[in-house]
Amino acid sequence: MNRRTAINVAAVLLAAVMLVTACSDSGSSEGTGSSEGSSGSLPTSPVVQQVNLVLVAYDSFPTQGTSLNDALAEFGAATGIDVRIVSAGDTGTMVAKAALTAGNPEGDVMWGVDNTYLAAALQAGIFDGDPTQVDFGDVCVNYDIAALEQLGVEPPATLADLTDPRFAGRLVVQNPATSSPGLAFLLATIAEFGDDPTDGWQTYWEQLVANDVEIVDSWDSAYYERFSGSGGGDKPLVVSYGSSPPAEVVFADPPRTDAPTGVAAGTCFRQEEYAGVLRGTDHPVQAAQLVEFLSSERFQTELPLNLFVYPVDPSVPLPKVFTDFAVVPDAPLSIPPDDIEANRERWLDEWTQLVLR
Repeated sequence: MNRRTAINVAAVLLAAVMLVTACSDSGSSEGTGSSEGSSGSLPTSPVVQQVNLVLVAYDSFPTQGTSLNDALAEFGAATGIDVRIVSAGDTGTMVAKAALTAGNPEGDVMWGVDNTYLAAALQAGIFDGDPTQVDFGDVCVNYDIAALEQLGVEPPATLADLTDPRFAGRLVVQNPATSSPGLAFLLATIAEFGDDPTDGWQTYWEQLVANDVEIVDSWDSAYYERFSGSGGGDKPLVVSYGSSPPAEVVFADPPRTDAPTGVAAGTCFRQEEYAGVLRGTDHPVQAAQLVEFLSSERFQTELPLNLFVYPVDPSVPLPKVFTDFAVVPDAPLSIPPDDIEANRERWLDEWTQLVLR
């Protein structure tokens, strides 16, 4: 996408400044990445011309047929800014692609850069200004309640519990080099046990391997093929999300009113997701309007039951199934994004040598 020539606004009458600022093809990026002033109402500014924007997102973001897409359609009807969604792979792939085209992007706004790749995105200069946090969630160990009860085994509460012989051969996790939740789980172990090669996360993973942990490439494989709580496997423990229990209730067939899975709150790593205007967009003002809408109450309301993440806006009410069954840990594990970026490749290399050798 080529940079466009800035529109000359010098001759525009003072009374029309607000109209030009909100809706014209101006080169200004003022307000990019800011969610201040967001509200539950849709923008109602008049439109100079129809503008088509591309929203780049990870693969699990729905492209059609959900209430998220309905909200985007309402935004388009109110502003004249039509939004088309382009899927760009998982988070790591999406950021890598955007880094290669930084300044000449394949879209206008990006959704879903999480804190495990945020520093990489900022260093590559893919955003025009600072991105805006739009949601959060937690990657945690989930357990099959009925399966553990049948085994007469108490569920784990912490990461250290997972090395106990009672869980030998009962945990499946994702490869952190190929899976976002797998990477988050690795980071959880680093945050918990430290990075001392003689007595840190490396030792912990050696204990997990000795306890017959199973490694698979993706969340889908772990959750739907190996985890007993989804009906597809024989492992009662899996790395998933703190919001997986309400998802099990929402999608249960036949319907049910209780969650079949639980969450080990002491294993959770906090993921934060961001959206921002891509540097070099032909439509920076309209792209900034879209980012503002993505952090507004109208759009945030649709996040829990579509993406199973939490709205960043604390005033947005949560569905009852979330308040009943989801787990939000009081003190989730975390690592600063800059530290993740500085060490991620080394950690992945060390993990591969330890676990897959």
